Amino acid sequence: MKYLERKWQTLKVTESGVRMKTYEFDMNAIVNNYSFKKEKPLLKMIMLGILAGAFVAIGAASSNMATHAITNVGLAKTLAGCIFPVGLIMIVFIGGELFTGDCMMVFGTLDRRYSFLSIFPTLAVVYLSNLIGGLIIAMLVSTSGQFHYTEGLLGAYTIKVACGKVGLHFWEAFSSGILCNILVCVAVLMAAAAKDITGKIALIFFPIFVFVIGGYEHCVANMYYISAGIFASFNPVYTQKAMDTYGITSAQIESLKSMDILTHNLIPVTLGNIVGGMLFVTIPLYVIYKSRIIKNSDKPEIIKVS
Repeated sequence: MKYLERKWQTLKVTESGVRMKTYEFDMNAIVNNYSFKKEKPLLKMIMLGILAGAFVAIGAASSNMATHAITNVGLAKTLAGCIFPVGLIMIVFIGGELFTGDCMMVFGTLDRRYSFLSIFPTLAVVYLSNLIGGLIIAMLVSTSGQFHYTEGLLGAYTIKVACGKVGLHFWEAFSSGILCNILVCVAVLMAAAAKDITGKIALIFFPIFVFVIGGYEHCVANMYYISAGIFASFNPVYTQKAMDTYGITSAQIESLKSMDILTHNLIPVTLGNIVGGMLFVTIPLYVIYKSRIIKNSDKPEIIKVS
């Protein structure tokens, strides 16, 4: 996720001698980076997964906090889009293994370095670790008393968000998951290509900003949103306020404690994220740039850029 070799080219643009610089993805570096993930020690992978899940959850919790009292939907989404990207920014700079980005491990499969099925144990470890991180933050936010803000409106809003996610139809959640991970994977690759901290932050920010405004579904973020909604639903004050303010029904609240969490959200969203990352980003990029991969090289040069 965080490795690219910069290959700058100087191109003559006009007869006046004006020149510009461009860069190319080094597919060899990318493939080696994602292949290396399979070799990481299990404990390290778990810890990095927990961190990533927690960082995404912090971004999600903060965006809920900032928008819970805003009635204008467009304004609320715009503000949330400005705040939520902090999760991925922290992952890129501090370190972390995020399930959605790690779907690009299929680069190694396409390059015949390992089988397609062999990546799923690693993805499963990362997925469960992300879930642990999200649950930890949801529990801490719940016990911190933050849901009391605005006379319990934040708790009610948290329930509303969770119910909205659990109320999706399968194909809605699946399609939204595809769109989400196209943007997340593009953000990761763009950030890796940036030259400096400012560039990395900007290139992470804008694709994630777009995905939040679009309302697309991210399985790791939903681990927090749904868990936080469940915790908030145990408080009768928040549930009553959710019913009074947002028209949430008791049946919707009960759905937070049923298999609807999986069948209406986490399963279709996760599948959509996999398809978005693998089919819509990884495969096209591999086909376009595969001629640049160094064959029969023991340890090609990899430059860490984040």
